[in-house]
Amino acid sequence: MGECEDGKEYRCWEELLPDALGLIFRNLPLQEVLTVLPRVCKSWGRVVAGPYCWQEIDIEEWSQQQSKPEQIARMVELLVGRSAGSCRRISVSGLPCDPRFSFIGDNARALRTLEIPRSEISDSMVESVAPRLPNVTFLDISSCTKIGARGLEAFGKHCKSLAGLRRVMHPIDLADRACQHDEAHAIACSMPRLRHLEMGYMLVATEAVAEILGRCRELRFLDLRGCWAVDDKLLLRDRHPGLRVLGPRVDDCYENSYWEECSDDYSDDSSIYSWELMDDVDDDYDYAAAGSDDDEAVWDDDGQGLENLEVRFYGGGFGETFAGFDWPPSP
Repeated sequence: MGECEDGKEYRCWEELLPDALGLIFRNLPLQEVLTVLPRVCKSWGRVVAGPYCWQEIDIEEWSQQQSKPEQIARMVELLVGRSAGSCRRISVSGLPCDPRFSFIGDNARALRTLEIPRSEISDSMVESVAPRLPNVTFLDISSCTKIGARGLEAFGKHCKSLAGLRRVMHPIDLADRACQHDEAHAIACSMPRLRHLEMGYMLVATEAVAEILGRCRELRFLDLRGCWAVDDKLLLRDRHPGLRVLGPRVDDCYENSYWEECSDDYSDDSSIYSWELMDDVDDDYDYAAAGSDDDEAVWDDDGQGLENLEVRFYGGGFGETFAGFDWPPSP
């Protein structure tokens, strides 16, 4: 505590609870959290080095700007390791198929939201790691071309509480595919508790969608944009009065905010900061050096930071900003 000139007491920033500082720091750019904050003071360095900032690891925007997959993998390993098993959400694009996905399975068993669009994860890797992710309730594997029916079945089999799946594809991803009916069958058979399903631009026909509707009785939202082989007149919306269907036509931009409508039963509570099971931070931690080696090396590999970079997206389905943007017209 300190005292202002007018005699009133004030609380020093460094005396804030670590989890409160973590909530504040999560609103700052990733690069500043890793390389600037550790140098401010010991208490801030301790917060950044600990799990307080890393319950939600959202580096999708940053990862989309990286040209080296190994750089993305190193960042994931760094942040997941710092979360000390408390991570509830991971969002990263272009994750390479290497031991880092297995590292997530070993060190993020409390994970509830896994968003890995455009990643190189294979079916065999999913079959190996999925048993270690039983708490996942929302999964985004959009444009993951190496994941097929086997991987979807493995996720469904082991993630018993899975209620949201985003499997939006890009037409280029499917250039050498005839259909994805096997994937639709895997979804129908292994994910009966789905309430939110996005399968835009997948190569599926009406029969495949009908099977999903017949088995996934709790479904409340279905995105079929760009599934040109699906006859929306045969979906019999009158038989599913509680179901909201988007598509198959692509009329306009679409705001992907319906996931929040389906989160009543499995939304995160406010008590995610439980530190009693975690080790105390070492008082001998070198705060002056924090962020100077491994952390800053992640930014330096490409010889560039986050500034002066421009990213143009082709396609939608991953966020309200890019939804429905520049997709090819209906055939």
